[in-house]
Amino acid sequence: MDNAAILRTEGLSKTYGNGLEKTIALDNVDLQITRGKLLAVCGPSGSGKTTLLFLLGGLDKPTSGRIYFEGVEVSNMNERRLSKLRRKAFGFVFQNYNLVDELTVLENVMLTMMFEGKRDAERKDRAEELLRRVEVTGKERRRPSQLSAGEQQRVAVARAVANRPELVLMDEPTGNLDQENSQQLMRLVADMVREEGATFVVATHNLEIVNEAPSKIFLKSGRIVSG
Repeated sequence: MDNAAILRTEGLSKTYGNGLEKTIALDNVDLQITRGKLLAVCGPSGSGKTTLLFLLGGLDKPTSGRIYFEGVEVSNMNERRLSKLRRKAFGFVFQNYNLVDELTVLENVMLTMMFEGKRDAERKDRAEELLRRVEVTGKERRRPSQLSAGEQQRVAVARAVANRPELVLMDEPTGNLDQENSQQLMRLVADMVREEGATFVVATHNLEIVNEAPSKIFLKSGRIVSG
């Protein structure tokens, strides 16, 4: 395996249903993701972008093919081992934020660190630092629903990197944002790649993100057509 690659797939395929109802979401995808970089996964709706992210993050199992993370095959791991890997090594950002509205903004960012046994003071310091960096200061005690869409998505990014994951997967993160907030979010992601040293994979059909990303692949009908 290439030492620069944090994650690699071989012949990765995912099929839903069977017979006449069978849908091929991914078809024989070979991919190497470079450590410490931003990769944009591009393509129209239905091209397989979300399916690919879910497979890479261990949120779904492939029908066939293999996934290697840090040289270890993860596509055959049981759920207990996968869950531990997701907590320690992966961060996730979804289009709809998935913040817990019963918790404050600060508590949302602290939440993932709780499962790693970090002390309250350590979790609070890290969360406050990240909220400053994503420019959501003075609103730590608010509920997520009291923030703008752009602020909620930036909080979601802060939460995703709180445990210092090696890989952050983002599914259409600008889908609910206007142009200004989309640009601000992607500047933040570029900063996080540089400052946190994490690898980011962003599934998107936003052409501005595609044009700015240093690495990109294009999916069509579940296959990589360029990149």
